[in-house]
Amino acid sequence: MSNYDSLHRQCRTLEALFDTKLTAYARLASSITRSHDDLEAGGSGERWRDIEHEVDELLEKLQEINDELSALSSDTENPPSQSMLRAIQRHREVYLDYSRELRRTKTNVKTALDQANLLSGVRNDIDAYKSTAADSLLAERGHIDNSHRMTDDMIAQAYETRSEFARQRTTISGINTRMQGVLSWMPGINNLLGMIKTRRRRDAVIIGCVIGLCTVLLLMYVF
Repeated sequence: MSNYDSLHRQCRTLEALFDTKLTAYARLASSITRSHDDLEAGGSGERWRDIEHEVDELLEKLQEINDELSALSSDTENPPSQSMLRAIQRHREVYLDYSRELRRTKTNVKTALDQANLLSGVRNDIDAYKSTAADSLLAERGHIDNSHRMTDDMIAQAYETRSEFARQRTTISGINTRMQGVLSWMPGINNLLGMIKTRRRRDAVIIGCVIGLCTVLLLMYVF
């Protein structure tokens, strides 16, 4: 039964190794559930696939060893002892338990991955919305800044126009002052012109009288 001893040792080694890997696999499902990081960015997706591949290979090897042990239990030429049969049966039960546990753990891991991917998608959507909202706010702020600059330019132009109007008002005021000064001299000029006109009329009358007298004297002298 040296073959049995070898298979028995291999089976126990595989069972211990499988138990360790299965525990790590289950812990990964728990860590995925608690984690809020992206699976691919954090490397959880790759670790999950590696561990799952390892436990699948171990379970497959464990099945092969159990099949060989079952074949030994049916050997009629060299029948195993009762203790061997109990050990073979125990190995078969452990294998079945591990198979059920692996299926349950795979389901848990898949559920955890689906939830994590869903949460990651929601977070990405929220981040995208925040980014879009931030871009919109920045664009709106740019529009407001442009409006402020245009308003400042218009106010500056208004101040410049007001200053130009003030300068023109000062110039017009000076012209009005000069015009009023000229107009203040107009009454004296009018009086002077009136006196000149009166003197000219008087001179014309005097000359007319002289001419008339001379004409009369000339006629008297002739006749």
